[in-house]
Amino acid sequence: FVKVYQGNLPSGELVAIKRAAKESMQGAVEFKTEIELLSRVHHKNLVGLVGFCFEKGEQMLVYEYIPNGTLMDSLSGKSGIWMDWIRRLKVALGAARGLAYLHELANPPIIHRDIKSSNILLDHHLNAKVADFGLSKLLVDSDRGHVTTQVKGTMGYLDPEYYMTQQLTEKSDVYSYGVLMLELATARRPIEQGKYIVREVMRVMDTSKDLYNLHSILDPTIMKGTRPKGLEKFVALAMRCVKEYAAERPTMAEVVKEIESIIELVGLNPNSESATTSETYEEAGGVNAQHPYREEDFSYSGIFPSTRVEPQ
Repeated sequence: FVKVYQGNLPSGELVAIKRAAKESMQGAVEFKTEIELLSRVHHKNLVGLVGFCFEKGEQMLVYEYIPNGTLMDSLSGKSGIWMDWIRRLKVALGAARGLAYLHELANPPIIHRDIKSSNILLDHHLNAKVADFGLSKLLVDSDRGHVTTQVKGTMGYLDPEYYMTQQLTEKSDVYSYGVLMLELATARRPIEQGKYIVREVMRVMDTSKDLYNLHSILDPTIMKGTRPKGLEKFVALAMRCVKEYAAERPTMAEVVKEIESIIELVGLNPNSESATTSETYEEAGGVNAQHPYREEDFSYSGIFPSTRVEPQ
């Protein structure tokens, strides 16, 4: 069990402090994993580790403070931040860049293993920062291309090939990222009332029709006003990321390039630092809209049983 606190360093810098329950063995393993991995990597789209404490039964990690909470809270309306189409594209790009860095520039490569909307944090410019490396794995033997390991992650985001074979690869993160892209487009939970968002999009998607026939499943808030440019390309890319077989999925570097091209199609610079609009959820008139998330959704990540459980 973990609690997160806000704190101040003597310098005045705001920090977030993650504290595990005393004597928690699982917490100790995951905290040590985070320390090992975050001490190796530095990137603007990864949350930064400031310090840690393992003393007298206390297990605490100190991170840079990210003021605008999680992507999950923003998509649900809980944070009060209005997530228009441009903001969603910028979040998708930032998260993709963070993952591409882990896969291709970290040495050895790192597989995050728990990409989901509650592990994407938003800074004061609403730039995405990938967080929570407690389940991550180093790809030490890169020649093999995979790590054989017990299946861990979050249902709804979990790569089916990894689930069946226990072979974890960078493409397992690509799958989870594809589900995240579908969340950005639909504001629906990965599994909702027994229905899996990937299958629901597959069921209605028709590339010969307007907006690929996705009107019924897209988040209505991004359809307000002008038509969201690049939406079809965005969903098509997401569906390539969630291909059943890992070999058919793009790399995260390829995903970055494609999202950059979508942002350019919208008429924006993909390297600009901040989102272009700043209205809150209430200012945009969305205060009475219904959102599918609850506070407890996706709060659990962990080990999965050997018995296969699959949504309909």
